[in-house]
Amino acid sequence: MHHPSLSIVIPSLNEAEGIEATLTALLGLWGCGVEIVVVDGGSEDATVALARPLASQVIESPPGRARQMNAGARASHGERLLFLHADTRLPKRADRRVERALAGSHCWGRFDVRLAGRHPLLPIIAFAMNRRSRLTGIATGDQALFMTREAYEAVSGFPEQPLMEDIAMSQRLKRLSRPACLRARVTTSGRRWERYGAWRTIRLMWRLRWRYWRGETPETLAREYRHVR
Repeated sequence: MHHPSLSIVIPSLNEAEGIEATLTALLGLWGCGVEIVVVDGGSEDATVALARPLASQVIESPPGRARQMNAGARASHGERLLFLHADTRLPKRADRRVERALAGSHCWGRFDVRLAGRHPLLPIIAFAMNRRSRLTGIATGDQALFMTREAYEAVSGFPEQPLMEDIAMSQRLKRLSRPACLRARVTTSGRRWERYGAWRTIRLMWRLRWRYWRGETPETLAREYRHVR
């Protein structure tokens, strides 16, 4: 079996509105031999049907982003893994950027992020996300985490928790190396900040992260996150 150099894993749940656009944007990479794996968590819309013609494989998994990403990693064949949100677009030739980033002392990394939308605070929020990540070595899922398969397996994949799985994964990977912080930007939807209010969302996320650092369980924080939203 041919093993691709990169597998892109996309967890999805009721993403019929945008999944075609996300996967169409990846067709150039697919044509270059990149594997595209969509992992659906039980969508009740047409997500799976829309994704099948545009992906290397579409599999189903119990819901939960971390659980879905782990299922996608197990089903994939690439030497390198990239975990992409269903509303996020990669920069051009992301496969080559990842390959170069992982060719040296880094075994994992992430991209800078740009938030798409009309709210005037979105560029400032994105700048703060990128700056904070560069200083702390902690990445968010919006920044399209990538890593070698060896690093993924060394840390036993994403912790299957309902919230903050990206932060927990960053903490695990930091034990292996600092992240490669690429200045090339992924573009992700700013709908969360526009729909629920920019300042309200900022306050909520900072409060949840602070409590997570203080030791509250992801399950407790996830219940509050769902209730507020």
